[in-house]
Amino acid sequence: MARIVRIHRTGGPEVLELEEASVSPPGAGEVQLEQTALGLNFIDIYYRSGLYALPLPMTPGQEGVGVITALGSGVAGFEVGQRVAYAGAIGGYADVRNIRADVLVHVPDAIDDVTAAAVMLKGMTADMLLNRVQQTKRGDVVLVHAAAGGVGQLATQWARHLGATVIGTVGRPEKAALAAKNCHHVIVTAEGPWVEKVRELTGGKGVDVVFDSIGKDTVPQSLEALRSRGMLVSFGQSSGKPAPLDIVSLGGVRSLFVTRPSLHGWNHTRDELERAAASLFSVLTSGAVKVSPPMTFALAEVAKAHRALEGRETTGSVVLIP
Repeated sequence: MARIVRIHRTGGPEVLELEEASVSPPGAGEVQLEQTALGLNFIDIYYRSGLYALPLPMTPGQEGVGVITALGSGVAGFEVGQRVAYAGAIGGYADVRNIRADVLVHVPDAIDDVTAAAVMLKGMTADMLLNRVQQTKRGDVVLVHAAAGGVGQLATQWARHLGATVIGTVGRPEKAALAAKNCHHVIVTAEGPWVEKVRELTGGKGVDVVFDSIGKDTVPQSLEALRSRGMLVSFGQSSGKPAPLDIVSLGGVRSLFVTRPSLHGWNHTRDELERAAASLFSVLTSGAVKVSPPMTFALAEVAKAHRALEGRETTGSVVLIP
């Protein structure tokens, strides 16, 4: 019997229930995984709370690492015993699961299971933001919100590696030292109007791009922090759904750009997925981007893990161990 987390109604962390269930053999195009580490991401909270609606009951979790234990018909390029990872395939909170082979990638030997689970979704998100949505280059000035968080730590290191000047924001003073390891400048938003500080740091010009995972509490100010023809990349909403934008207000002298990317939209094909994974694994194995040891919780502690992430009590990534 497998252990699997299900939600039968949306709500707070208390709706996450650990159950036992049998897992059928993998179907056509699928493999069966014995999972060793599972990434926890804010999008899991969106599904649990009902912000993103899916039919119930459902199993959250979109990121994991494991060993292939069985192959369904028609699977090519994978073998039993191989170590693989995925990001973006719902149903991850389980110790055994079936999953489509076309969403899997091989994990290099140099990257351990917990690290891979900590970075697959967040790392490919950072690649999407920096290398595809906005092609970050030497001389750019970028602002990364939640710079001490999982995506934030990866994106700030990567942006700096690409030659950008990096300004990071954190919500609490105790997170500033962690963000300062990867950013040229750190702003604690709780300490006062942070847009003014951005303007001071940029000689009044503003930044080329803001990577905003906060949403409701930051989007209006993020627009104010942009230079002429700057871009707001809104890719999360940890503080809630942003208010609708008046598109006319984006015009005028500054002529701003706004985009709302998703990893699925940018890893839509097998080639895109493999390219994104290769880009991530390259900066990890070269040492250009380093992964801080993630916070870990047992799968049975999933509700506790959700509370910690939702309460902004975490830094870096959070990993569940089946």
